[in-house]
Amino acid sequence: MEEFRRTYSRLCKESGAEPQETVLQQMHQLPQGRLDLATQSLTVDTCRALGKLLQKEALLTELVLSDCMLSEEGAVLLLQGLCVNTIVRFLDLKGNNLRASGAEALAKLLRQNKSIQSLTLEWNSLGTWEEAFAAFCGALAANGALRQLDLRNNQISHKGAEELALALKSNTSLQQLDLRWNHIGLLGGRALVNCLPSNRTLWKLELAGNSIPGDILRAVEQAMDHNQDRQTAFRESQARAHVLSKEVRHLREEKSKQFLDLMETIDRQREEMVRSSKASAARVGQLQEALNERHSIINALKAKLQMAEAALALSEQKAQDLGELLATTEQEQRSLAQRQAKEHRLEQQEAAERESKLRRDLSAANEKNLLLQNQVDELERKVKSQQDQLFLTRQELTNTAAELKMRAVQAEERLELEKKRSRQSLEDAEHLRFKEVEHMTRHLEESERAMQERVQRLEAVRLSLEEELSRAKAAALSERSQAEEELIKAKNQVRLEEQQRLAHLEEKLRLLAQARDEAQSACLQQKQVVADAQARASQLGRQVEGLTRRLEELQQELSNKDQEKAAEVTRVRLELQEQNGRLQAELTAQEALKEKAAALERQLKVIASDHREALLDRESENASLREKLRLKQAEIARIRDEEAQRASFLQNAVLAYVQGSPLRTLSPQK
Repeated sequence: MEEFRRTYSRLCKESGAEPQETVLQQMHQLPQGRLDLATQSLTVDTCRALGKLLQKEALLTELVLSDCMLSEEGAVLLLQGLCVNTIVRFLDLKGNNLRASGAEALAKLLRQNKSIQSLTLEWNSLGTWEEAFAAFCGALAANGALRQLDLRNNQISHKGAEELALALKSNTSLQQLDLRWNHIGLLGGRALVNCLPSNRTLWKLELAGNSIPGDILRAVEQAMDHNQDRQTAFRESQARAHVLSKEVRHLREEKSKQFLDLMETIDRQREEMVRSSKASAARVGQLQEALNERHSIINALKAKLQMAEAALALSEQKAQDLGELLATTEQEQRSLAQRQAKEHRLEQQEAAERESKLRRDLSAANEKNLLLQNQVDELERKVKSQQDQLFLTRQELTNTAAELKMRAVQAEERLELEKKRSRQSLEDAEHLRFKEVEHMTRHLEESERAMQERVQRLEAVRLSLEEELSRAKAAALSERSQAEEELIKAKNQVRLEEQQRLAHLEEKLRLLAQARDEAQSACLQQKQVVADAQARASQLGRQVEGLTRRLEELQQELSNKDQEKAAEVTRVRLELQEQNGRLQAELTAQEALKEKAAALERQLKVIASDHREALLDRESENASLREKLRLKQAEIARIRDEEAQRASFLQNAVLAYVQGSPLRTLSPQK
């Protein structure tokens, strides 16, 4: 707020004026975000500086300028500065006697400003300037930010109320409107009642002290209650939509979590399969290396045996010398055979253990596949249950739509019956009224002919007395206006001068009060003269009243009948409008629910299709993994068979070699 004071004083000095001390004190005392200059007499230079300051100020949200006695130029400068402002939310211009230029500036403010939500214009007499007030109403119709408007004691006539009604038909943001203590009357009240069905945002309208009949006030209250119910229904529908969106998001999150869990399990299975395939490949490589080693050993043995056979063939003559050597070689061969048998047994045991491990791995993989299949079945059951719920909701929607159609048909039939009854009653009433009017016109014409001459004579006397009354009233009004002007001047001087001149001002006020008392005494004397003239006029008018009383009674009866008919018609219209509004609200709510259900169905279809595609992909991947497992199992079986065949061939070859060796026949028996 200190920066605000410095900028205000700088702008005042730039414009060649001194800043007002009272304004600076108020700026120093006020809290941050609020500027209260109520009852401070603001000059034009101060208004200019404040207007320039409000164009750039970004901290003020509330501006109170009530009872500041703003001039037309000062009010225009302030409102021009507020046109560009986007921060101020609350504006109070109570009791500033705004005129035509101020109303036009307010219209420009409402057209350009998009931030002000509350506007107080009490005690400003805006309704006396019809064209400017019409411009203000046009700007109110185009405004989309204002929520609260106070127009109390603004001398708004029925024409101004009609302009306000036109503005309320187009406005979509105003929620509270205060029109108390104006001059709206019957016609203005009817115009406001007629505009309320097209406005769905206004829920508070104050019309006390406007000479409006009670039936119109009740119709306004019913319309406001209807708007409040509509807003509560709208808020409830928004809450329901928010809850439904939350549920949909929750379902999506659950589906995504389930899908991620499924993907994680599948990835784990893939990793396990890859690890098992790698382990099996490593085991097959080890087996292949062992087989290669065995082949090399067998080849070496074959080479040794061939060399031994050659040596034995060449050294047949040296058999006896080599008998001991043959015995040792036989023992070595036996030890080798035993070692080979032991190694073969160990290899068979290792192969059996590997087969058991592979079988256990296969059984675990099959169990995991069964678990995955069970999870897929559970997901399919959940999808089916959701589809059943959607089918039930569709049936409920169709049933509610059928009920709404039946209610609409019944309401239309009731409307037609009520229209026929009202038309018949109106026709009968018009026929009776026409007959009564004809009878009364004939009677009145006869009486009027007899009384016209006498009334003319009395009117001449009354005109002379009225001229005297008008002269006396004009003199009283002139004196009263002079006294009021002097009082206003005295009040302004009291506000502008300092505390040292209070005694002098009190003396002036006392003199003014004496002058006012004298003027009031003169007015009382003139009123006494007027009362005497009225007494003479009353003596002459009693005779006229006796004749006109009958006419007034007849007219009163006719007006009562017309009012009863009009009240009945308005009541029926309001009831029909309420029924139509309720039906339309129910239809819109049902349409919104249908749209939401359709959107949910579409989302569920998309989710189901994605889920089905994911399941199909997972099934294809599982099938491919099963096929790979089957191929690996077949390959392992084939390798096992080949190893068994090779081992049997090797054993047979060794046995055949050992049994068919010529050294065995030459070796001594033990």
